[in-house]
Amino acid sequence: MSLQVSFGVSTWLWTSPFSTSNARDLFAKISGMGYDMVEIAVEDPQLIDTAIIKEELFRNNLQVAICGAFGSTRDLSSDDVALQKNGLQYIATCLDIAQQLGASFFAGPMYAAVGKARMVAAEQRKTEWERAVKNLRIVSGMAADKGLQLALEPLNRFESDLINNVQDLLQLIKDIDHPAARIGLDGFHMNIEERDATQAIVDAGEKLIHFQVSENYRGTPGSGQTNWNAYLKGLKEINYKGAVSIESFTPDNKELAGAVCIWRKLAEDQDTFAREGLAFLKQWAQG
Repeated sequence: MSLQVSFGVSTWLWTSPFSTSNARDLFAKISGMGYDMVEIAVEDPQLIDTAIIKEELFRNNLQVAICGAFGSTRDLSSDDVALQKNGLQYIATCLDIAQQLGASFFAGPMYAAVGKARMVAAEQRKTEWERAVKNLRIVSGMAADKGLQLALEPLNRFESDLINNVQDLLQLIKDIDHPAARIGLDGFHMNIEERDATQAIVDAGEKLIHFQVSENYRGTPGSGQTNWNAYLKGLKEINYKGAVSIESFTPDNKELAGAVCIWRKLAEDQDTFAREGLAFLKQWAQG
């Protein structure tokens, strides 16, 4: 039995930050390769003109997902109230963008700033956890008011000290206690943090609404040592019918490459990455 999913790819594979000026050529390329969906990474909402982007999505027959970028100034768990407020405002704007473009969810590790990985006392961790829960309960309500869900994403230990795996995230969602709070998984982080990828997907269950992939080294799917059969088994077991979306990053933008620690080219070029990755995923999904 094959996996009945759609296939997407992140704008981060080619560009950072994404802007309206990128949409026409990039969407035509993505659609022409055979993708069903584009995952738009919103780093700067001011660069997004939803009317034009919506037109380009329609022109190229592409579904859309919206993913956030959570730098140090957007931190819902911060001691600094101003950073919490900035994070909430950013998320509110991204939810507007998602609604206007016809997305069904907003995705990302929005509980804390990416790269916030420290050894902290249990009391400090508890305080930050409670801040994340409180703020994400607010965000969940904002999302629900717009008919959206949140795809909350665990990050590996080198990028977060708060949420590293599915079990962490299930506890967070239990504490948030809002139906809009759901799960998005990224196989790259799972390869580092999950003992059993199949079981992690099964544990996420019906809460899993988005699944991102790349190779274990962030390269082209099928070119590394990722256990793709484990993903397939888990996704089939929960009857997952969402998108499987490639997320990796262009080495051409030095700021982005530095932030995600990509010090070399991961493929011949980004177009080859996308084409070969999609070909592999389509074959993989057939079982």
